[in-house]
Amino acid sequence: MQTSSPGAVGGAPRVWLRLEGLAVLALAVLLHARGGHSWALFAALFLVPDLSFAAYLAGPRLGAMGYNAAHSYVGPVVAATVAILTGRPPVLAWLWAAHIGFDRALGYGLKYPTAFGDTHLGSLGGRRAAAGPADRGGASPSRP
Repeated sequence: MQTSSPGAVGGAPRVWLRLEGLAVLALAVLLHARGGHSWALFAALFLVPDLSFAAYLAGPRLGAMGYNAAHSYVGPVVAATVAILTGRPPVLAWLWAAHIGFDRALGYGLKYPTAFGDTHLGSLGGRRAAAGPADRGGASPSRP
């Protein structure tokens, strides 16, 4: 179940962002298929960006930074640019982009430093939309 988290996009823009992720995934699969590249390689590397979850062992702030670095389209664009400029096929770049597109299509967005489930596409795990930091295990504001 997904609800909105503070700062999350909602409504039609959220739908468009998820469709955008699906389009990136579809394009990456098409490029991979048309290029005659190994599907074993695709499967083996598809989840590599999720190794960034390990950054959450250092806390939610560093976890969000690590996750976002591995789940932003900036990385695949830089990797594709380097590959093209050096005369190599950008296979790793589109595999990386495919993973990000897959995550976006499922509603997994870039993370806020408050908690893993707080993303730019909404909260994950059924949190209440109005939940404040205290409701997420953060510092509790003084209450009357």
